[in-house]
Amino acid sequence: MRTIRLFSILDALRSRRNAVPAAMLAELLGVTERTIYRDMATLKAMGAPIRGEGGVGYVLERGYFLPPMQFDPDELDVILLGIRMVKARGDKTMSETAERVLGKLGAVLSEGERSLNRPLLAVGKASSAQGHDALSPLREAIRKRRKVQLGYSDLQDRVSERLTRPLGLTAFESVWVLTAWCEVRNGFRNFRLDRIRSFAITDTRFPKEPGKEFQDYLKTL
Repeated sequence: MRTIRLFSILDALRSRRNAVPAAMLAELLGVTERTIYRDMATLKAMGAPIRGEGGVGYVLERGYFLPPMQFDPDELDVILLGIRMVKARGDKTMSETAERVLGKLGAVLSEGERSLNRPLLAVGKASSAQGHDALSPLREAIRKRRKVQLGYSDLQDRVSERLTRPLGLTAFESVWVLTAWCEVRNGFRNFRLDRIRSFAITDTRFPKEPGKEFQDYLKTL
């Protein structure tokens, strides 16, 4: 039982960037803070590179090798449903990537492929496939922070040219939406992928700029 708890502590630490207080770990694992202090001493004695102390919080050094994560049934349900949603609503590249992830999960889970055979299904409407030819290029543009020239059609089918900073993608039930900073309108705009008539990924990179990031957009909602 204690061995499982020690692995659970390591899992909790590596899944968080900020210091984790002993009180939070104690509540998560259903033990006392004193038990967490003893477990931390044991982990450090075993060579785990944990920084911090009681009253401050604990952080696991990056790059530390850990055995594959163990998932409880609820965690596994969430992971599998998320992957299947990507397969149902993503493009060919995302669908193939999701399939690879499933293969890796099956390789590390204790019960292998049997653990992945769960009665959870995600489906996508046919209309959600429209605009998929832009999905992977836009994802890459977001990662590389490259400006994108869009030819976009409004509800009256009027096409306008927009130079944008692509910031994020959102999958709704029937459509994908690109959130971008529009340099023509000088503000945040959402573009439905099924209304994008043309797109060109430019070689121009845009810097991180306060007030013009995806997190800034989310604060306006």
